[in-house]
Amino acid sequence: MADARALHRPLGFGVAAIVLLLDQISKWAIMGPVALRERGLIEITSFFDLRWVENYGVSMGFLVAGSDRERWLLVAGTALIAVGIVVWIWREKAKGDVVALGLVLGGAIGNIADRTRLGYVADFLDPHIGDWHPFLVFNVADAAITIGVLILVLRALLVREPKVPAENVDAV
Repeated sequence: MADARALHRPLGFGVAAIVLLLDQISKWAIMGPVALRERGLIEITSFFDLRWVENYGVSMGFLVAGSDRERWLLVAGTALIAVGIVVWIWREKAKGDVVALGLVLGGAIGNIADRTRLGYVADFLDPHIGDWHPFLVFNVADAAITIGVLILVLRALLVREPKVPAENVDAV
């Protein structure tokens, strides 16, 4: 019987590849044909806009890279996290966790690609309620990372793997 890890690895890496592809295609469309960078804002509905934001930091404005050195430190730090996620996917037996890790990995690589190529992460999705913006402007990679982390947290809190009974060892 095949090891569960070996069966789930292609799923995790496949999810990561799909997220990366969707992220990069959406950013290409926003920067290219849609020309959001030049337009700044496109009102789609009363609760959703496309808004151009160049994110020089990590999430929620933390660790803003004000120099090339800081930018490359962010790239290196994110790359180390991505490598850790690859190792986790390689070792993980739970299919649900592998899918969640694939979401996080694909999103991390998408944002690494932006920061490497552009010097910032391109954000453009802006859900809101009237003038109230409960979320920061984000992108497909950010959404995948957030969903993946939420799945991991919920699975850690709510899913219990069956315990393997301990072997009876007689004391000598």
